[in-house]
Amino acid sequence: MTFIETVPEEAAPEAVGQLYEAVRGTYGYLTNFAAAFSLRPEVFGAWMKLNGAIKANMDLRRYELATLAAARRLRSSYCALAHGTVLADRYLQPGEELGAIASDHRAAGLDAVDVAVMDFAERVVDDASAITAADLEHLRSLGLSDAEIFDVALAAAARCFFSKTLDALGVQPDNRYAELEPGLREALVVGRPIAEA
Repeated sequence: MTFIETVPEEAAPEAVGQLYEAVRGTYGYLTNFAAAFSLRPEVFGAWMKLNGAIKANMDLRRYELATLAAARRLRSSYCALAHGTVLADRYLQPGEELGAIASDHRAAGLDAVDVAVMDFAERVVDDASAITAADLEHLRSLGLSDAEIFDVALAAAARCFFSKTLDALGVQPDNRYAELEPGLREALVVGRPIAEA
């Protein structure tokens, strides 16, 4: 599950117990990422505040598209699975297929804004220093405001923190993702394998 020892539920001090309780309340089970953050629950709390502040200003479908693009580019199976399934469950329209979006968003029938947002998120992950004013002008030409462009940059950059932390510690995606349809699972498992039961 991880390369580090995590705090077991039965031995959790108050702050870790609160983290575990909050995650169980949201997900219905104790996630592998919550166990990993048990060594620094205050960092997890700060992450939740930062991520919440980023999402509060964004269209949530756009947030999930940008996050999926960043997670795939980072080769983060955990984040690709988590955000891909949220995207499919809550935000995709009839006819939009997550497997196609995850495999090649440019050929998946998305509109030009969605494609540009996902492209920009990938560029942030790949080499943010190579992004030029012309790249942002392209996003503006599609109707994005500077604040919306900033939000996409924040979503992609924040994903770097979370995904890289999990992968550096060997945190595997939760076993529940093994229940996904095989083709979709294959499109979203881009790095570490799903945890065994």
